[in-house]
Amino acid sequence: MKLEKLPSGSYRVRKQIDKRSISVIFDHKPTQAEIISALSEQTLKIPVKGSFQQCADAYMASRDNVVSPGTLRGYESIIENLPEDFKRIKISEMTQLDIQNLVNEYSVGRSPKTVANAHGLIVPIIKMFRPDMVINTVLPQKDSAKKEQELYIPTEEEIKKIINASIGTRYHIPFQLGIMGLRRSEVCALTLDDIDRKNNLLTINKAYVLGPKNKWYIKETKTNESTRKIYIPDALIDEIMESGVIYDGYPGKLLTALNRYQDQLGIQRFRLHDMRHFFASFLHDQKVSDAVIQATGGWKSDYTMKRIYRHEMKAQQEQQRVFDSILSDKKLS
Repeated sequence: MKLEKLPSGSYRVRKQIDKRSISVIFDHKPTQAEIISALSEQTLKIPVKGSFQQCADAYMASRDNVVSPGTLRGYESIIENLPEDFKRIKISEMTQLDIQNLVNEYSVGRSPKTVANAHGLIVPIIKMFRPDMVINTVLPQKDSAKKEQELYIPTEEEIKKIINASIGTRYHIPFQLGIMGLRRSEVCALTLDDIDRKNNLLTINKAYVLGPKNKWYIKETKTNESTRKIYIPDALIDEIMESGVIYDGYPGKLLTALNRYQDQLGIQRFRLHDMRHFFASFLHDQKVSDAVIQATGGWKSDYTMKRIYRHEMKAQQEQQRVFDSILSDKKLS
């Protein structure tokens, strides 16, 4: 898809969808939402003769360059995992029963959330080509009794062991950035141009993400909150400048290396993302305000931070129960 400014001052968007060339003219520079809406409207004029797979391809093509590579890759992954017989159904002949049967089959071995995500993509694809079709699928219910996924917060001792063990390797810099609240995708996208040495600031405004066709992309951070500047110490800046690079490998290599150090050191395995939990927990323990922690870590809301605090408080209460029982010579239940 290409957005062109014409000599008349208008803007034109051209796109190949289902082997057809579609052109839309705007009298102003369009927003992403306007482009998607206009392309979708034009797509509806394509005769509906194709299969669900062909319509899904057209749907994704209409959103190319206006949604993130990670989102497009998510679309591709969902479509790839749908049954082949469903993808071969002609969109003009598809019924609610076909969709319900798909959901029933797709639900086996998958969580209600995964099924809902797939259904959430299937519906707009069908609606693009058959806007009048009424879809009332019964989805699997979420297990209300299911506990929230348990957070793991590395201890200060574990963090120090990892940092010390990685000295002199390509992983020492990214591990240090991890405990400063950076996401793995943010670490991998950083360049030397993001460092303001004079003011000891690091600008975080992009991420390294896996997109369609398993290709890697550099993209802008997803939210305004994710775009931020953080302080980094002189020692880390000197190390980066001496190295000439922040990190030049793939994100997956960071987790592989981290797990290797954890196994060598005999400590519990945790992810680089769990270092963000340590970051939030440590700053909270130092009486840093939630607003500052949220801004420094690039969280859109304080929900995750509060989960971390609640997790910490629960662990402390459990420790208190155990210690009180031991000191009072009571039998633990």
